[in-house]
Parts: sequence; C-alpha cells; structure tokens
Amino acid sequence: MHYVTSPHSAKPRRWPPDTCGMAFEKLILVLDCRTEALGAEVFGSREEERTVFHTCKSRACPSCGRRAMLLWQREQWRELPDVPYAHVTLTMPDVLWPIFRRNRHLLHDLPVLGAQVIQEWARARYGVRLMIVVIPHTFGRHLNFNCHLHVLVSEGGLREDGTEWQHHARLNPRAIMPMWRYAVIHYLRAALKAGILTSEASAVEMKQLLRSQYERWWNIDIKRFRTKKHFLGYAGRYARRPPIAQHRFRKIDADEVTFSTRDTKTKQVVETRYTMTEFVSTLVHHIPDRYRHNVRHFGLLAPRLKARSHDLIFRLLDQERLGKPKHLPWARSLRKHFGIDPLIDTNGQRMRWLRRVPPATTIRRTV
Repeated sequence: MHYVTSPHSAKPRRWPPDTCGMAFEKLILVLDCRTEALGAEVFGSREEERTVFHTCKSRACPSCGRRAMLLWQREQWRELPDVPYAHVTLTMPDVLWPIFRRNRHLLHDLPVLGAQVIQEWARARYGVRLMIVVIPHTFGRHLNFNCHLHVLVSEGGLREDGTEWQHHARLNPRAIMPMWRYAVIHYLRAALKAGILTSEASAVEMKQLLRSQYERWWNIDIKRFRTKKHFLGYAGRYARRPPIAQHRFRKIDADEVTFSTRDTKTKQVVETRYTMTEFVSTLVHHIPDRYRHNVRHFGLLAPRLKARSHDLIFRLLDQERLGKPKHLPWARSLRKHFGIDPLIDTNGQRMRWLRRVPPATTIRRTV
C-alpha cells in the first residue's frame, strides 16, 4: 500500500492566534452591504437619478458570494482544457471535527494533504501529474462545523517526461481512502507531539481517539464529468460559495435568525433556529481567515508549474488556450448573469455617472 511520504508533505506549524475579530469585521461588512455605510455612486439621466450603494465584497455575504462564483466560473472556463474531470469529496469522522474547529491553524493544511494524497496515488498508479483544485468546506446544512474537502481533478494527466497526455486516469476511492486516512491521522499525531494541538482531552485520550479513527472506514465519494461544462456547473456549487444562501433566510430580527434547511433523512424542508448570538458565533467559524484562499490549486494548476506547462498541455490536446478573460464591468456583469441593467432608468433611458457619495462613517457599526 502506498502512502504519502513526500518531504513536501504538510507539517504542523505554529500560526498566529485565531483572528476572530477580523471575522467579526467581515460580518459587520455584510450587515452594511448595499447601505449608506459603505458609500454609493449616483447615476442619472435627463429625468431621474439613481443611487447605487457599494457592496461589501465579503466572503460571508450571500449576494456578493454569488457574483464571485459566476465570475470564477467564467475565468475557469477559459483557463481549463476540455477533458473529463472528477469531483472527489474527502470526508473524515465527525469526532475529528471539533479538533479542527478548536485548532483552526491546523485546518489550513488540509487542502495540501488532500491534494498530495491524490497526486501521489496518480503518480504511483499512472505516472502522471493531474490538474487539482481543492475547495475546503467547514459548514453543513444547519451551519454545523463539518470540515471536509471538495477536490476537483482531471481524469487524465501529463506524463512525468512531458511528452504525452494520458487520457484515462480514473481515480479509485478504495485506494485513495487509506492514504487520506493515514495523512490526516499522521498529521494530527505530529501536531500532538509538537505540542500545538489543544484539546479538552488528555494526551493519552487523544492518542486512543486517533488510533480508533485510524481503524475505521472513512467515506469518499467520486462523481465524474465528461466535459468541463458539466464540471464547472457542478463545481460552482462549492467554489466561492458563502456559508448560507440568501434565499434560505425566513426570519431575521434582534432576537432570532430562522432559515430553511433540507433534511436529508426525511427529504423535507425544515426550519433551523438560532438566537442572534448563537448565529453570529456559529457563522464566524466558517469565514476564511484573511489571506487564506477558499480555492487552492495544485498539481498542473499550481502557479509555478502552470506557467511552464499549461501551453504544452493545450498543444498535446490539440485545443486552443483562450487565456485569462478581460475584466467584466460591473453593469455588464449584472446584465449578463442576473438580467438586470442598473444603468437603465424606468423610462428606458441610459444613465451616466454623476458623483460619488462617501461612506457614512457616523453610522458605521463597530465590533
């Protein structure tokens, strides 16, 4: 059995203390989204004026996250070759979730572990390098903490000598599962030994827990897509996705937040309720830290390797590389993706920019 033994494997490191204050600042930005607190732009025609408030662009904002997802799909459509892809879901037992929630600094290395597991297996089985995109997720349907990885992989790869693209490199979940299990457990044991894993349990109890989880089966799911069109349509559900969609909210007031959730057991839509304090303290754990990407690239899509090999991949596949798309202006983006043109007044006249309204700092909320 082949395990991850690369000297570049993720090693537990000491990170700065968890910056919950920064996460709360992002939540405050969400509350200020499209309000005078963030300022506005004023457009006008001959007959009317329209004030367009600035958006927050926060990772936790359902509205801003939706637009970011659509722009990500547009960029990836031009950057990825049209080959078969697979979506791999790497999960772990629920008893390990509290460990990563309490030790957030360890959560940042999970994408590295997942990508190296799949790449090491593909190199040993087929002798190829794959295109790998890892999207870490920490939230479940009820906003519960459920850390897992969505890994988007090409089912084909470039041979080590760079002379050929191998089209058939199908992933085997039964072979990948033991490697993923070993990588996570070995990583947690190393963190415990280094003294950077904190837990309410003693060191002896933690070792027993890790031993018991290493002996059980871990679930891995793989879905396959024949073209990048189907691949990006599915991947868009996870890339740039905020913790909760805006349409799910049913009630928000000073005391309680209620949102709809589809129960997977009963197949019915139920309501989940949190007090405002509980909702904020729960949501804050799902907001990526500053300078942490929620979409990470490995293998042939790693920035250094991509610069050297991406043109070669398109030539071997006899496909045209479209390159990075041009910036899509704000108004054109809304018209294309949402069918709304914010620069057309009620009489169908085109509006032009008039002036900018500065942020109303006097009403800006503070943490």
